[in-house]
Amino acid sequence: MSQTLLVRRTLRGATALRGGRPWRPTPYQVFGFLFWLVMTLAYWRVPLCCDAGQHAAVVERLKSHLLRPRHPMADLPGAGSPYYSPYALAQGAFARLTGLGGWEVVKLAGPLNLLVLLTGLGRFVRVLTPRQWAPVLALAAMTLLWGTDRAWWSGYLGLMSMTGNLGYPSAFAIGLTFWAWALTGARARGGARGLAGQVGLGALYGLILLVHPITSVAAVLGAVALVAGWRRRWSAAAVGRWAATGAAALLVAVCWPYFDVFALAGNGSVDAMHRTLYLNLGGHFGLALLLGLPALWLRTRRRPDPDSGSGSGSGSGPGSWRDPLVLMFALDCLVVAYGWVSGHYTYGRILGLTLVPLQFALAVELAAPRPWPTWRKALAGAAAVGACAGFLTVQAGAVVPRSLDPVGFAQPPRWPTYEWAARHIGPGEVVITDGYYAVHAIAGYGPNLAAPAWPDSALDERERLRRVADVRAYLAPTSTRAERTAVARRHQVRWLLLTRWHPVPEEAVVVAWSERTGEVLARVG
Repeated sequence: MSQTLLVRRTLRGATALRGGRPWRPTPYQVFGFLFWLVMTLAYWRVPLCCDAGQHAAVVERLKSHLLRPRHPMADLPGAGSPYYSPYALAQGAFARLTGLGGWEVVKLAGPLNLLVLLTGLGRFVRVLTPRQWAPVLALAAMTLLWGTDRAWWSGYLGLMSMTGNLGYPSAFAIGLTFWAWALTGARARGGARGLAGQVGLGALYGLILLVHPITSVAAVLGAVALVAGWRRRWSAAAVGRWAATGAAALLVAVCWPYFDVFALAGNGSVDAMHRTLYLNLGGHFGLALLLGLPALWLRTRRRPDPDSGSGSGSGSGPGSWRDPLVLMFALDCLVVAYGWVSGHYTYGRILGLTLVPLQFALAVELAAPRPWPTWRKALAGAAAVGACAGFLTVQAGAVVPRSLDPVGFAQPPRWPTYEWAARHIGPGEVVITDGYYAVHAIAGYGPNLAAPAWPDSALDERERLRRVADVRAYLAPTSTRAERTAVARRHQVRWLLLTRWHPVPEEAVVVAWSERTGEVLARVG
């Protein structure tokens, strides 16, 4: 009887639910948490720069008028601006509830976006393969295996780029994309058949479309690759379920009241600025191509099985090109090539996600159980050398502070802040500036620019260019006081934010200046 009581008491312990085994974190849970912690600290130590001013401005406008926000950067109507996505709306509501400013909200979004990204990555890789170390290797490949030249752009997931763009909508959208691919892959294999789940999956793709439209292009291509690669048998019911998924995605996008996402398809106002994405592809992506292409090729030569990551029931035999990662890479390359040939260079924005099939295929290959054949050992050695090369040439400065840097790694950009100027400028007041940093940053504090720095479908590009011409005329050395007054009245300019090289007009009164940059803030009108 005492033995029975002893057994019962033992089963009541915390380990009883798991058959007496204590919970142990997986390798990815351990390394994923450490990565989240390190990258959060790395992201927070670097001042926000580049496009962050635009996203902070969006939060500020929604904070002021949640239902009818003005243009993100100018004193103009904002109806139709694609920046007012569900993601931005949630940020604006959070700013209204907490009283935080746009820059603070964008900064706080980084760790949350990274959490979505890491959990989505882990879930997607586990759909590709049951190998425990594959998600860890996929994370390493995704952040290190790019090229030996810095690739800094929204949606690029190298360590260096992450220090600047984790708080952007693109990072959140990519995290959602990994989750959508994981759910799509599971359903393509026949793991779930419910119509409600299919509709929910479509709503997720619709959300990605609204949050970051260009990322949704890669998301849909990935979904097509997963379904085409793993769906072997089709029935009328299966076709109906996937049709419901597509219909749900379109319905979510159509019902969004802030902008028409489908109108962006024919808008080429931002194509010219994206042409640089196609330059120096080898320097930016060479390591991923050199090491990932052999891994993809191996997936086309091997009979798929559950442990290989190709997936049972894929409907592909030896040497099949229906592997989902192979299809995903091929479809992405076709869209990128279309962007180059057509001149719609904005499609080059999916280049970051085009590398994912390469990086993840390599990770799955190197997570195979031992003993390894000679060719896999050689591939592992090459991958280790490539990761070290990528880290030392480009990525190290992201996580190694300058104070602890014995080598002199390239560091993330450190833009100046403009809190010193913003405290004097009222919300919505109009500013003219000649500074590159200021024109990209000041609107994030609440002021408006006479001429927006970026194209926006909510503003006719011809009107934006007219405003740019007015600003140039105002700042021209040959401008007269009467000409400047006319421009100031036309755009209701109240403030000038000028670099130390530009003389302050005689009619302006200096209010503040920056010790770091030498810029001055002057009041006019």
